[in-house]
This record gives sequence, C-alpha cells and structure tokens, in this order.
Amino acid sequence: MTARYWRWLASLFAAMLFPTLFIFVDETEFVLVERFGRITAVYDQPAQRGLHLKLPWPIERVRRFDRRLQLLSPPGREAFTRDRKNVTVEAYLCWKIADGPSGELSSSEILQRPVVKFFQGLGSPEVAEARLASRLQSILTEQIGRSELAEILNAGDSEAGPAAGVSSLEKVSLAIREEFEQRPDETKSLGERLGVEIVDVRIRRLNLPTGNMQAVFERMRSERQKIAERYRSAGLAENRMIRSQADRQSGELLAKAHADAERIRGEGEAAAIRILNEAHRKDPEFAQLLQILESYKQILNDRTTLILSGSNRFLKVLMEGVPGSTKPEPLPDPALNVPDAQRPANVTGATP
Repeated sequence: MTARYWRWLASLFAAMLFPTLFIFVDETEFVLVERFGRITAVYDQPAQRGLHLKLPWPIERVRRFDRRLQLLSPPGREAFTRDRKNVTVEAYLCWKIADGPSGELSSSEILQRPVVKFFQGLGSPEVAEARLASRLQSILTEQIGRSELAEILNAGDSEAGPAAGVSSLEKVSLAIREEFEQRPDETKSLGERLGVEIVDVRIRRLNLPTGNMQAVFERMRSERQKIAERYRSAGLAENRMIRSQADRQSGELLAKAHADAERIRGEGEAAAIRILNEAHRKDPEFAQLLQILESYKQILNDRTTLILSGSNRFLKVLMEGVPGSTKPEPLPDPALNVPDAQRPANVTGATP
C-alpha cells in the first residue's frame, strides 16, 4: 500500500509538472525564461512564436511582457510659461518595449536584449508607466517654461495642409520627445538603458487654470469689444465717406440738370421771341391788337376800375373796335350828358 501510494503521488506530481515543460509564445508578447534568477532564454522575435521546451517549474520560470504599443496619458498639471503665465498642460505618451535584433545571440549577449533591460531596470509595466509619467511631467514642465504663452497658442491656419509648416505647439512636442529619449546630462538613451522605445509624445490639451479662466475671459471679451468698436468706427467713417460722395454726385447731377433746364428754357424763350418777332414783322397792327387784348385779359376783372385819357390806346380799341372791322354805332354814354359837377369822380370819358 505504501509503494502504491508513493507511485500514485509521483504520478500526480509528474502530471502537474508536465505542462510546465512547454512554453507557448504568442505574437503579441515577449517571453523570458529564468533559471534560479538567471535568464537562460529570450523569445523576442516574430519567428520564435509557437511552442518551446524548458525545464519544469520551479527550476525555470516564465515571464511574459506585452510587446504591443502602450498609451500613457497622465493627468494634467500646472506649469508656468517663460512670461510667467500659469497654464494646465496634458500630454500623452506612446511607448513600447523595443524589439530585439534579429538572429541568434550567445548567452553573454542575452543581457543586451531590450526586453531583458526592461525586466532588470523596471520589472513590470506598472513600474515602467510610473517612471515614464514622472519623466514626462518633469520634461513637460521644463519645455513649457522655455516658451511664451503667445508662442504656444499661436495655432496655424486650420484650412492649410501639412505643407504649411510646423506649429509652435508641435515644435514643443518634438522637443519634449527628443529630451525624453535622452537628456543632455545622460550618456545613454532611454532605449539603451531600459529597453523602452518612445514612439510619440504629444500635448493633448492646453488650458488655463480654473481660477484664472474668468479673468482671461473678461480680458478676451474686452479685447473683442475693442476690435468691434474699431470695426464699427471704420464702418461709420466709410459710411460718411460714401454719403459725402453720394451727396456730391447728387449735387453735381442736380446742378447739371438745372443748367440743362435753364438752357432749354432759354432756348425755348428765344425761339418763342423769334417766332413772335416774325409774327409782329408780318402784321404789326394785328400783333399790337393781340398785345392789347392780352393786357385786357390780365388787368380786367369784375372789380377793375380804369381811368384812361382820351389818347390812350386801350381806350381807343374799346371805343373804335378792332381796326378794319365794321364799326358799330356807338351807344350814347349817359354819363357824358351829365354836368361836370354831377359826374362821378372815377369816370372820365372823351368824345371820339
């Protein structure tokens, strides 16, 4: 019974250790094989994916690391620009464990693989993200402090294409990436020391602190009001200029129209006088008669009282009639038979 028990126990133990003899390497991960704290095998090549053999646990242990692109977006923090403006900056970082060189390496070169450096220098992705976030915040604060707020916020034309140039904010992002990979006081790059490859660093958001936002909004509003007043005054000046030009042109047109009217009126009056003179020249007596009749039409009405001498031509036409026509018998004037003392003062007659 004792031997059977030990055989059964050994079979169970062998069954439990049998799966640990194999390693399946996925294409999305790096795999390290560690034997008593010493790395004996590294699988970091696309051609090495699949099933591999190793010594059973606990002699050799397996450590797996994600080889895909990682996105790190730490919370924003406040920073001062070169002109002492307080802003809140948020940035994101794209990183991954660097790919190892192709080809088989000797055991002495295993420690130079990027994934091995990552494991020895950082240990886990959580520690790596904490270290990278701290480094990003430090470099971001330094780069923002080297630029003025107006330079950072000077965005390019939204309608322009990529060939229009690099904006100031993109220049800051490029400077952050270059310094992130290797600072001036560092002898080795981040990839050489920790096996981390920096794919991209970008500023995601640039905002003002909550306490300063209202004051900035008020200043922006006052600036916009000044711009509006400037446009409004320019519009009023343009309005006055256009109105003055229109008034001047209207005056010129009216003056020209009045001059043309006076000229036409003068030409008409001259033509009328010329025609009248021709008519007078053809029959002076008839023309004189027409003038007398026109004068009667203008000065005589129901209330008109005329005092005329006997030689006046007005009275002559009234007494003798139209020249050349049959003269009617003159009616006796009762007033002529009245003595001078009894004659009204406003009636004066003459005997033809």
